[in-house]
Amino acid sequence: MTTLQSLIENYGYFAIFVGTFLEGETVLVLAGFAAQSGYLTLPLVMLVGFCGGTFGDQLYFFLGRLHGHRILQRFPKLQTRARIVDALLAHYHTPLIIAIRFLYGLRIAGPIVIGMGSVRSLKFVLLNMLGAALWAVLIAGAGYLFGDMLELVLADVKHYEGIILGVIVLIGIAIWIIYQLRKK
Repeated sequence: MTTLQSLIENYGYFAIFVGTFLEGETVLVLAGFAAQSGYLTLPLVMLVGFCGGTFGDQLYFFLGRLHGHRILQRFPKLQTRARIVDALLAHYHTPLIIAIRFLYGLRIAGPIVIGMGSVRSLKFVLLNMLGAALWAVLIAGAGYLFGDMLELVLADVKHYEGIILGVIVLIGIAIWIIYQLRKK
């Protein structure tokens, strides 16, 4: 019988790569959480997330370079995002390329629009790799820390569950008594 643990251990890194290639924050947070739980290793989660994020954005950049205008015509929802990216790119050229993956809703549109512009390919590759490295470490690390915090909270809850249960019972009894007294 296949368990969730065996699925994560057997296909987790592949899922991280595909997830981060396409979009990725949720996948990377969950992967960090899985690493904290011992199903995956955090450095490898970060490395695979870095690779998936880098290759995905490179693909979108080159799609923008080769077919950007056709893509924007085909997907009108991207046009609004493209205008946002274009305006940001005019003011914050280098920081935007590094941070584009952190900006919600611009992860795919950003590299496409950047590819349509005058940014040199080598410059984008280097800044994209820097951004992907920061992103993979921060997002996977957040998932790992979330797992640590959850473990601490659950450990404390288990330690005090008798007291918590007693308090809940007492509150329930108090509410019932107040209800009975008001009824009379």
